[in-house]
Amino acid sequence: MKKLTLSLFALILMLALAACGSTKEEDKPADNAAPEDKPAVEESTEITIKHELGETTLEKNPEKVVVFDNGVLDTLDELGIEVAGLPQSHVPAYLSKYDDAEKYENLGSLKEPDFEAINAMKPDVIFISGRQSDSYEELSKIAPTIFMGVDTTRYMESFKENMDKIAMIFDKEDEMKAELDKVDASIEDIKAKTAESDGKALLILATEGKVSAYGPSSRFGLIHDVFGFEPADEKIEASTHGQNITFEYILDTNPDILFVIDRDAAIGNGASAKDSVENDLVKKTNAFQNEKIVYLNGEYWYLSGGGLQSLKEMIKEVEAGL
Repeated sequence: MKKLTLSLFALILMLALAACGSTKEEDKPADNAAPEDKPAVEESTEITIKHELGETTLEKNPEKVVVFDNGVLDTLDELGIEVAGLPQSHVPAYLSKYDDAEKYENLGSLKEPDFEAINAMKPDVIFISGRQSDSYEELSKIAPTIFMGVDTTRYMESFKENMDKIAMIFDKEDEMKAELDKVDASIEDIKAKTAESDGKALLILATEGKVSAYGPSSRFGLIHDVFGFEPADEKIEASTHGQNITFEYILDTNPDILFVIDRDAAIGNGASAKDSVENDLVKKTNAFQNEKIVYLNGEYWYLSGGGLQSLKEMIKEVEAGL
């Protein structure tokens, strides 16, 4: 009787364990189950962007985009990414569609953001650069804010980092790589030509009859640092606003190529730099006598530098000057 009881107990225990194992196996999804039968794994849509002023976390593919940098605006336009608001003062002519106050929110000026209007918009992301850096903390309280200024001491590296950030945020990596490959190829073509030349170049910005010079590692130093032009003066002070110079200085420096950015034309003052630049002193330089004074479009160089479109146009202008 005792043996029979033990046998029955053992049988019941075996059946219970088998049933438990069967239940566990049934709970597991089959390895060969169709994708739609497997539990969905949600991917995070958050991304953290490191920039000069800190780190910013935001959702990928933000819909309501605010832009305070014309270079970023130019890049988003090239990639077909919609913008919701921007400061509509000094928008370059080639981006004039963003002057439409009915379609795009006007958010003050480049130097004075309209915080109340920005806050009312409830944007998903705000892009800024140097002119708004002092407002970073206040803007960050409204929405994720990313600094996108270009470090001119390492122009192309900094430019590409900014382009990569935009590509990551908006899932445009493939398109951006293709564009940057084209840019690299164009720059290499220019560098090959400048390497064969012994001519020296000077870049000046002209405004209201006054001129300032920019050398290597300066705001427009990519003429030398990226495109490979030998500087006519290697001692030019590297500063945001350039080194104040006279027309006598231009004659004494005697560049073989003189690049001129017309600031007045860029900001809509209506004046032309050519009238003041091509004076009796400058006419004695090698640049004038060899017809190598190259006038650069201030909208690309002064208003929206660091953009995908603007850099491609800057490359074309420099190449034409060669």
